[in-house]
Amino acid sequence: MDGQQSQEAEYERLGHKQLTLVDVVAQSVGFMGPVFSSAFLIPAIAGIISATGKGAGIAAPLAVLIAAIGVFALGWIVAQYSKRIHAAGSLYDYVSNGLGRTLGAATGWLYYGGTIVLTCGLGVLVGGFIHDTIQAEFNREPLPIWAWNVLWAVALFLVLYLGVQISTRVQLTLALISVAVVLTFFIYVIVKVGGDNDVAKAFDPSGSTTGDLNGVLFGVLYGVLIFVGFETAANLAEETSQPKRQIPRAVMFSVVAVSIFYLIASYAQVAGFGFHLDTLASAAAAPLFALASPAEAGGFGSTTLVRIMELVVLFDILAVGVGAAVASTRGVFAMARDRRLPAPLASVSSRFGTPTGSIAFLIFIQALFILGTEFWDDLFALPETPHYFAIFLWGSTFGGFALVVVYLLMSLGSLFGLRDLPNRVGLWISAILGLAISGGAIYGSFADVTSPILLGPVYALVLFGVGLLASFVFKGREPAVKVIHALRTHQE
Repeated sequence: MDGQQSQEAEYERLGHKQLTLVDVVAQSVGFMGPVFSSAFLIPAIAGIISATGKGAGIAAPLAVLIAAIGVFALGWIVAQYSKRIHAAGSLYDYVSNGLGRTLGAATGWLYYGGTIVLTCGLGVLVGGFIHDTIQAEFNREPLPIWAWNVLWAVALFLVLYLGVQISTRVQLTLALISVAVVLTFFIYVIVKVGGDNDVAKAFDPSGSTTGDLNGVLFGVLYGVLIFVGFETAANLAEETSQPKRQIPRAVMFSVVAVSIFYLIASYAQVAGFGFHLDTLASAAAAPLFALASPAEAGGFGSTTLVRIMELVVLFDILAVGVGAAVASTRGVFAMARDRRLPAPLASVSSRFGTPTGSIAFLIFIQALFILGTEFWDDLFALPETPHYFAIFLWGSTFGGFALVVVYLLMSLGSLFGLRDLPNRVGLWISAILGLAISGGAIYGSFADVTSPILLGPVYALVLFGVGLLASFVFKGREPAVKVIHALRTHQE
């Protein structure tokens, strides 16, 4: 026993187990960003702004439902793993458990590289969104875009450093306000549509851009991306009071709750535009804001309501940023603790119990993104698109692709890592659905996509290759989940 305790003492540990079910639900929901996704990504599911031009059309709710079923299967796998493994590494440890330590470490490079890039892409979007919104609404420019981005980076550092419960409560507050306001408005739109509502039409495959199920399935490929991050509650298992009980509940509840929100959001948008794809296409850039516009502009609201929607969308962007940052810092910490990354990245604050090394690393990468956005005008630039948004679009493509590749590997690995589950049928069904939904999303990341957006998946695969090489060269040490008894419950 003394030998085991001595060995455990060599491994860095995060702060006290203080998080509750509410906190870990906030992490998953905050990362998914349901308001932001429903505001900007429904047109991609419909096929209006997709690279292929194919999509679910006015049957977007059907595509969302199919995507939700696939993500529910992925969530079930995460829930089973989280009952056994309570480490900050989450999917890194899950894939290692199923497919071996070398491939697992490479997966960690890809997964947390993806969440870091997504975090930093959001970090430059924040400043651009605030700047352009103030300028458009009030014709004012209190600060340049880069200054807003720096302020956000400083605020993010403080939220991360001062304690994980602060991070989750910030997410909870921002997400609750934004979801409550937008959900109320979507329900209002549906009520106002009145007798013109046609639920059957929204779930009829003939309403897709191809007039059949093929178009719906293209919509599903984008539909998966609106759920990215559902699993990140598991990154907080090490800091949760009852991880075996709370993490599985948080993951499954988050998937179900956000699925319901997305179904209402997608239906409200197609119904609000009269079930006409051309009308929806005319507001493809931001259908939520178009619906919130005054009646004379074809909407259901007012100028004041549009401004409220802009504010709550900003709240949700901030919640996503905090959620992605929390997941990133915990994952980098876990890999550094296993010495799959440099040891200084595993340093922990003695006062707050937060991963200071990985937080400093994340803020450093954020600074590089801010500098690149400000001074490298050609970096991932898109025609007639603000540079900050082009950087965000590339970063979100990189991050989304990275995570769905990890979902695929986790689904495959679950057939080995969870092979002793009593519910073998449930395991196989979930693994097959997980492989299908993530494999389809990977295909959608390449199908007819052009540069520079195509560079997102390409660079993600390069990072995976670098991670695989590093995993062969640097073997690390015995994983913390194998050494620290509190990080696991499964008897091996």
